[in-house]
Amino acid sequence: MPYSQDVDQVAALLKQNPTWNAINPKHAARMRAQNKFKTGLDIAKYTAKIMREDMANYDKDTSQYTQSLGCWHGFIGQQKMISIKKHFGSTKRRYLYLSGWMVAALRSEFGPLPDQSMHEKTAVSGLIEELYTFLRQADAWELNHLFRALEEAENAGDSAKAAELIKQIDNHETHIVPIIADIDAGFGNAEATYLLAKKMIEAGAC
Repeated sequence: MPYSQDVDQVAALLKQNPTWNAINPKHAARMRAQNKFKTGLDIAKYTAKIMREDMANYDKDTSQYTQSLGCWHGFIGQQKMISIKKHFGSTKRRYLYLSGWMVAALRSEFGPLPDQSMHEKTAVSGLIEELYTFLRQADAWELNHLFRALEEAENAGDSAKAAELIKQIDNHETHIVPIIADIDAGFGNAEATYLLAKKMIEAGAC
């Protein structure tokens, strides 16, 4: 929903609830914009759509391939996507990749034993959740700077600058991207596999 429309919607809601008069509609709309993805399922639906489109585009033109960048911590993944967006102007066709070997080596309480699968089976889903937490934080940080600049423009009476910033806010590209994850699923029966898949989707995997 466009920012201005969201502000109007919140303002209308506040009028229906007089006891909420301390809430600034613009601030509430900001919080909505900075928290676009409320659950891991929201992320999974969003990234699944991206992957389907990217696969269809690749089938038509093999030059439209995707690149998956390895990472092993939420902060590392966040900084990679911030850098990519800053350098290329977009995160399009850039994914994150979780190597099973790397997860086993770095997420095991037994230490670096990458070939022995000594890590907890939910280590990958936990890392996916961590990555998306950091990527959402990158969105909030970037949008916060836009909102601060918008407030300054409005206070200065610069309507042209304010309009340009609102356009940037409405067209903001999220740092949320698909994650290609190598998971160890050969550890149990159908129920165990179902539980792991459920955990992955709840974390944001598609």
